[in-house]
Amino acid sequence: MSRSILLVEDTQSLAMVYRAVLEKNGFQVESAKSLFETRNAIAAREFSTVLLDLMLPDGDGMDVISEILGSNPETKVIVITANGSINRAIDAMRLGAFDYLVKPFDEKRLIDAVRNADKTFAEVGKNPEVAVVNETGFNDFIGLSPAMVDIYKMINNIGRSLATVFITGESGTGKEVAAQAIHAVSGRSKGPFVPLNCGAIPADLLESEVFGHLKGSFTGAIADKKGAAAMASGGTLFLDEICEMDLALQTKLLRFLETSKIQPVGATSPVSVDVRILCATNRNPEEEVRQGRFREDLYYRLHVVPIHMPALRDRRQDILAIAQSKLVEFAKEEGKAFVEFSDDVKERLFSLNWPGNVRQLLNVLRNIVVLNDGAVVTMDMLPAEVSEQKTAGPDKESQTIDAIAEAETQPETQPPQAFVEKTLAQMEREFVEATIAHCDGSVPKAAIILDVSPSTIYRKREAWKT
Repeated sequence: MSRSILLVEDTQSLAMVYRAVLEKNGFQVESAKSLFETRNAIAAREFSTVLLDLMLPDGDGMDVISEILGSNPETKVIVITANGSINRAIDAMRLGAFDYLVKPFDEKRLIDAVRNADKTFAEVGKNPEVAVVNETGFNDFIGLSPAMVDIYKMINNIGRSLATVFITGESGTGKEVAAQAIHAVSGRSKGPFVPLNCGAIPADLLESEVFGHLKGSFTGAIADKKGAAAMASGGTLFLDEICEMDLALQTKLLRFLETSKIQPVGATSPVSVDVRILCATNRNPEEEVRQGRFREDLYYRLHVVPIHMPALRDRRQDILAIAQSKLVEFAKEEGKAFVEFSDDVKERLFSLNWPGNVRQLLNVLRNIVVLNDGAVVTMDMLPAEVSEQKTAGPDKESQTIDAIAEAETQPETQPPQAFVEKTLAQMEREFVEATIAHCDGSVPKAAIILDVSPSTIYRKREAWKT
């Protein structure tokens, strides 16, 4: 395939600027200014990259993404959208777009996006699957439950994009493991992966940890310090527990995301860095925005590709696979002989709710291996927190699903009274809000039950406010 770019932009002045920048950097560019011309161009030849404006005179650029990828799946589509239309960029990513640009963007952001797409295209065939699901899991994940296989597919799809990823989930579900996996399958895998836990650093020191400082800039600054953003240049910066970040620092982080420049504490001028941002929280980010604890504009900047990590109790079939793998690993590290669990221990591990998720399971296994020895783990070796904990009964979600299934089997001669004289839109809103309330206000959890993306729910709720 010819490694040339199709530039789809109907505003002539912008098209001229983009083309000049791309050609100056050595790219061959062909132009189109409508859906009609775009379809003709992709029918006539193949392109390594398509820069696609979503607002075109004869239709929506979203309509042609599937056609471009259907014609050649290796083509990398970079969508261009207006500021304030981040949700459309998210939708485009779900359709298979490689990356997105939000107007106005600078020359560096344009070239970085195109070079990354071009590099990824060039690697097709050399290393077609950097990380794939294997017989036990994916990357450092263990488990082949449907929920996790969906996570693996998403990570593989978004890994090579430059888009920011917002990972949510309860504590101990593997949010940092997910971030490491995204980095591992990305074009930045040879660069550094720098994790920073925003909740573990005092607020007055966090700015220095993120952006660095110069010697003498504050009491105790006895030498220049490189911040996490600078250390991650060329790679990935993972900001864990992002909702713990102070509002003042959130403002500076937003400016960094918009300009790709940092200003260390005490510095008089900013410095450019090349970093991909991944972030995570165990809180409900939408609620944090609603309560004024997290900037809404920063939230929408970060929440481009959302990933929700399922709780261990929601991927129950993975429990024994994780336990078996880690038992052998820990036994080898500690010089012990453990190789398996007794049947009653397996039943016990499988039946627990694991409120601390995978982290709690690993702590229990480490406790067993350190304090005991033998080939088989037996019931008397289990720590009290496990042996005395009540096993899982049907949770509220299961009970709700069972109740719905039972209700569906009953003959219904007339609409339920609660639905009478209500529009379909009203019923949808009440049902969605009731599901969110059932999930203790968690939109990501509600999205799983409703089988939609969290961004769909966020958009609906925004529309309901107007």
